[in-house]
Amino acid sequence: MIRLFNLFRNKYFLVALAFVVFMIFFDKNDLFSQYQYYQQVSKLKQERDFYQKETAKVYKDLNELDSNPKELEKFAREKYLMKKDNEDVFVIVQPKKD
Repeated sequence: MIRLFNLFRNKYFLVALAFVVFMIFFDKNDLFSQYQYYQQVSKLKQERDFYQKETAKVYKDLNELDSNPKELEKFAREKYLMKKDNEDVFVIVQPKKD
């Protein structure tokens, strides 16, 4: 017990303890902020992976469209509802199920 009391009377220990408490709770980069930064980095990594996959998919589609005229025609008809002069296009909308 006396040894513990002497430890708390030591000015170096008190300064070190105050420094640690300040760094953990009151500093600009405290533990709570570090945790938030970690979560933000994780979220951004997930978004990066998603966008990399989407970019790869778009490049693959673009490559197919550049190399195959039938795919280009199919894409134009499906996405942009393009048609030939002697055709009619009917858009069928499925009703939503509630």
